Amino acid sequence: MANSTSISHDVAAALNLVVFARSLGIEPDPWQREVLLSDSRRIILNCARQTGKSTITAIMALHHAYYTPNALVLIVSHTLAQAKETFKKIKRFYAQLEQPIPPTTDTVDRLELANKSRVISLSGQHPDSLRGFSSPTLLVIDEAAQVRDETYDEGLRPMLAASNGRIMLLSTPHGRRGFFYRAWEDESTWFRVKISADECPRISKAFLSEEKKNKPDWLFKQEYCNFFAANRFSIFKPEDIEKAFNHPELYTRDEIDTNLDD
Repeated sequence: MANSTSISHDVAAALNLVVFARSLGIEPDPWQREVLLSDSRRIILNCARQTGKSTITAIMALHHAYYTPNALVLIVSHTLAQAKETFKKIKRFYAQLEQPIPPTTDTVDRLELANKSRVISLSGQHPDSLRGFSSPTLLVIDEAAQVRDETYDEGLRPMLAASNGRIMLLSTPHGRRGFFYRAWEDESTWFRVKISADECPRISKAFLSEEKKNKPDWLFKQEYCNFFAANRFSIFKPEDIEKAFNHPELYTRDEIDTNLDD
């Protein structure tokens, strides 16, 4: 029989995700604590590589499945291999639980618990392959900047219509395009967190200095500085196009659109 101390700790972990993370051996960074304690239904993490975005999301996903009976947690990425990486972290944390809810299904891409909660990893390459899943209570889109718009618009967002489930987008930027970029620009809807590599205590200045020497400037800024770079193959930069449209001596945007239609 569990003693009163373990019961008290379990109650604390159920109510506080920071306590839950610490029980798994993770001391959250300040920004991770902020995310763990947020009650927002829409969370977007714009994080540099290796700053801990997948780790903290895996902890949140496991907590949700463990303490919410009948939960459906979907982990989606642009490839199944990437989705499975986050899923593996969930499985590793699950193995660390002192008194885990027994699994009824435990495979390389699916974990089902006796409380009828499910955690499933999926590829986001084809929207039609996602239609068999409905009403997730937590939808996690990993490396969201590389997931296709049609996957998000046609396959994923409609899943939340009935459940009003929580959604988390996490990614390193990948150009000024796509739903991740648009969501990041939408300050009113999303709880936004931005963490650059130099804010992560596990990434050394020496490593970043070496990376900066060996990468193109746009790529270094994208991977480590949260920068939404213009497409490197584009002739014109987005800001130059915007200036052209807003130039007082040129056509208005509507006039240009009308002329293009003629």
